[in-house]
Amino acid sequence: MKSFSNQLFLFFTLITVSIFAVLGIILGQLFPFFIKRYFERGKIPFDAELFLQISSQYYIVLSIIIIIALVLISYGAYRLIRTLTDPLNNITKTAKELSIGNYRARAYAMGPSTVVELRSSINNLARTLQEIEKTREVEEERLKTLIENMGSALIMIGREGNVSIVNGQFLQGFNLTFDEVRGKNFNSLGLPKKLEHFIDHVFLTESPYRKQIEVELHHEILYKQVYGAPVVGEHGRWLGVVIVMHDITELIRLEQIRKDFVANVSHELRTPITSIKGFSETLLDGAFKDEKMLLSFLDIIHQESNRLQMLINDLLELSKIERHGYTVNIVPTSLQDVLIRAVEVTSPRLDEKNMQFNVDIVRDVVVKGDANRLIQIFTNLIANAITYSSENTTITLRIKENNEFGIVEVEDQGIGIEKSELPRIFERFYRVDRARSRNSGGTGLGLAIVKHLVEAHHGKINVESQVGKGTRMEIMIPIKK
Repeated sequence: MKSFSNQLFLFFTLITVSIFAVLGIILGQLFPFFIKRYFERGKIPFDAELFLQISSQYYIVLSIIIIIALVLISYGAYRLIRTLTDPLNNITKTAKELSIGNYRARAYAMGPSTVVELRSSINNLARTLQEIEKTREVEEERLKTLIENMGSALIMIGREGNVSIVNGQFLQGFNLTFDEVRGKNFNSLGLPKKLEHFIDHVFLTESPYRKQIEVELHHEILYKQVYGAPVVGEHGRWLGVVIVMHDITELIRLEQIRKDFVANVSHELRTPITSIKGFSETLLDGAFKDEKMLLSFLDIIHQESNRLQMLINDLLELSKIERHGYTVNIVPTSLQDVLIRAVEVTSPRLDEKNMQFNVDIVRDVVVKGDANRLIQIFTNLIANAITYSSENTTITLRIKENNEFGIVEVEDQGIGIEKSELPRIFERFYRVDRARSRNSGGTGLGLAIVKHLVEAHHGKINVESQVGKGTRMEIMIPIKK
């Protein structure tokens, strides 16, 4: 705008100079004619020297007048041009600021009504853009908060296959960082192949698609419910695709546990009922006449009845423990006293297999717990250790503590547990060695009851095991401070 005003001033100056130059030439040509006419009318003899002297003075005065007029006109033109161009320069500067995103800029130009109207229009535009920018920032913040706090993983991929939006759930689920995925092609992120094929399908069909896929992450099988859809902007312009993933691994696991539970409880109930029914029918058919056979069959019926009763009691116990709102009677409790009572209960079974206890108790620890329930926990654990151990082996019992928990360890020298099976040992009816478990008369609910009782005490349970060497169960109960 400044160069324009300079050009305008130069142009105006050249026009003025040209006009005065032409005017000076015309006056310079007419002056001798008027002087000669003056001498002729005045009857004065023509004097060449006087004529030259008057002409010289005339040209000097004319030049001075022209220069003064040119200076005054140039100054006036400069002021006039500045009056017109300065407001326009200010408005232009404001428009440039708006174009680079500075919506706080305002024009303060004064001048003719058209300039003032233009200034007002620019300022109104700036206010409107500033309000739009604030609204956009608020909407972006809301969208960002929504995307980051949603429970599902989300990723948006542009038309070229590059990642444009991704939330923390997605990054955390696939062990990625934002810098590793920003602007990168989704095929270069190392995503599971099934997920890449799903994204390719949405790209190719450009239509919504839903599928349950199974992916392996960190050596673990996870199940994802994936939904993909194209993203369409204004005027039907295709912008890319958005993928939303919801982790349903826990739901699949619970459904499998439910199916296993129904199948197992049916089998566990059917076995003793079949035995009772079969032996009783045999007796009714006439076998009761043989006293030896009668006593043998009645003993089997009695054992199966006890097994059935034990199973029903354990089911009722587990149902009560799993009920919402179940609590235990928390009082200061000696772990040593609890462990001694559990040892007394399980000693007969220990003697049957010619096993022994190795007790390692440096000092007693008082915890916040329900004595009866703690006895139930350790009795189940010791009974399990006896069941899965060979004869003439040792079960080690330890009592320790840390800043938060009293710790009881039950370690055996039994068959051990495969690492892949460790996460499932606390499921109802889950058995590591099914043949040995069924022969031992157990219900398969002991560890499930132990887990729920430990959680009811706000404690923790850890398991370490090596196949063929044994298993160590670690129970942590909050200490009384």
